[in-house]
Amino acid sequence: MAQQPDTVTRILDTAEVLFAERGFAETSLRNITSKAKVNLAAVNYHFGSKKSLIQAVFARYLDPFTERFHTALDELEARHAGGVIPLEELLETMARCVLEVPAERNSLKVFMRLLGLAYSQAQGHLRRYIQEEYGSAFTRFTELVRLATPELPDAERFWRLHFMLGTVIFTLSGLDALRDIAEQDFGEHVGVLDLVRRLRPVVVAAMNAPLPESFPTQREAG
Repeated sequence: MAQQPDTVTRILDTAEVLFAERGFAETSLRNITSKAKVNLAAVNYHFGSKKSLIQAVFARYLDPFTERFHTALDELEARHAGGVIPLEELLETMARCVLEVPAERNSLKVFMRLLGLAYSQAQGHLRRYIQEEYGSAFTRFTELVRLATPELPDAERFWRLHFMLGTVIFTLSGLDALRDIAEQDFGEHVGVLDLVRRLRPVVVAAMNAPLPESFPTQREAG
């Protein structure tokens, strides 16, 4: 007979699905306890507050992701022996790490929706938590991207990185709908890796696109 998941796991499993479906503000602790079939005292005992529960949901994905990402960047830096890492390799490495963690939990769509919420609905406590606990990984990646794109002004690079992340999050969080459209309209059966292979040249081209004429290059601005 299969063992029932423990209380903490059940609360986290339920919370992440409801947060991804409804958002943070629209999901109450009562919604979570009702669906998880636990009482409010159990949530308070294990997490203390809704804020801490939200943070714990993100930690289940971001802890293994950042560990893998730092290791992958270490390997890239060693391979290039202190030289500039090409942009395509950086983006490929990030994509691989993003896919590996939720693949273990079979919940890529949930992970992407949670990341989207972190951008669009994140309250102050969540922004601070992500920055304090996981900011080093994104800062390191951003610096490597800066070295790979020396012609981009810092502000332009910031926008392009966030346009790229927004594209990836939107695409992967809506994967089921996009698969259905591709199959119905074009007769294509698209897997996640197929989608990533198609997405990669698009985001690389976006990062490398020429600047509008009114924008100075990084060298001119300096």
